[in-house]
Amino acid sequence: MEEMLLERFLRYVRIWSTSDSESADGGVQPSTARQFDFANLLADEMKKIGLSDVAVTEHCYVYGKLPATSGMEDAEPVALLAHIDTVEEVSGENVKPIVHASFSGGKIELPSGVVLDPACDGALFEAGKNGETVITSDGSTLLGADDKAGVAEIMCAVEKVIAGGLPHGVIEVIFSPDEETGHGMDNVPLGLIASKKAYTVDGGHIGELETECFNAYKSDVTFTGRSMHTGSARPGMVNALTMASSFVTSLPRNEAPETTDGKMGFFAPMSIEGTIESAHVCVFLRDFEKDGIERRKRVVDALASAAALSFGGKAEVVHTFQYENMRDRLDKNPGVVDSLVAAYKKAGVEPVFVPIRGGTDGSRLTEMGIPTPNMFTGGHNYHSRTEWASLEQMEKAVLVLVNLVSDAERK
Repeated sequence: MEEMLLERFLRYVRIWSTSDSESADGGVQPSTARQFDFANLLADEMKKIGLSDVAVTEHCYVYGKLPATSGMEDAEPVALLAHIDTVEEVSGENVKPIVHASFSGGKIELPSGVVLDPACDGALFEAGKNGETVITSDGSTLLGADDKAGVAEIMCAVEKVIAGGLPHGVIEVIFSPDEETGHGMDNVPLGLIASKKAYTVDGGHIGELETECFNAYKSDVTFTGRSMHTGSARPGMVNALTMASSFVTSLPRNEAPETTDGKMGFFAPMSIEGTIESAHVCVFLRDFEKDGIERRKRVVDALASAAALSFGGKAEVVHTFQYENMRDRLDKNPGVVDSLVAAYKKAGVEPVFVPIRGGTDGSRLTEMGIPTPNMFTGGHNYHSRTEWASLEQMEKAVLVLVNLVSDAERK
């Protein structure tokens, strides 16, 4: 399994499948046509290993089904999900993966000059102690373990179930586009999905099991000023850019992404642009509690109004819902999580429940009525040039998936 998993993963990360948030926000899906390259390749592989009803939808979702084995037709169907796109903040083009076999610790100096230091990365330090095989990029790009590790693990798990002749109910596999843009479930083909429970494979360190995430809103704040010639601007000019800057600096400094962790929420200014006459600020609001996210919306409203009034301009705020904490819905369906916990323990992996400081396709799918917790992939340092993955942790993820979807005791 190790060689098959490694080969598949290395091949997948070399495929350029970066998404584009601006296009996705404009309603285009997939946001980049290149995601079809990966989708079509996966569809071909799914057919070759024995999945049926394989399809790539017009919106670039890949679907395939493994029919139940004899005697398991009444077993509850299970869906496995991962996403095919990579984040746009760091280049995902021309990825050159490097395999560091039997890593023994010490700094990893990549060809680009990027350095991975176990002294600053507890998970990497642990990997060195265990002599794990570590995979990185060459440092000029991200690696793409988010979420091509998850894609490779699902494909290998399904192939292992088939090759081993393990009894199983219906297994559905869905690979989605545009998860990194927040639009991964916008056009998910619910009509194809029979499963009433699902699992995303999009987490990090071995053992992580995620059943709760942020409540999320995007706040678009538009400031309107009054343009005049700068040489004769006094007293009539009202500078919208100045208002926007004042608003951003007024956001609570101790409630920013870089000053919070654990279950602390935040205000995250994502972009600021404009002219003297009109300026726009995009802010992400995140909070684990519903009353907390409502408070954050009120804070943005108040600070935007204050910035506009102090300069004599106008402010308009539009709050757009993005996703909700999946905790409450999963609490009402405890069996979904219990099955995953049992699969972890059978694989010799102790579950570690951690909150997702973000969201996944699973949180959106849970909102749609299909409870979907998230499991680890063995990837680390996502969205960065220091991203890395552990082959041994990836192998454990495959074993967890096999345990989850098969019934080996009935063989």
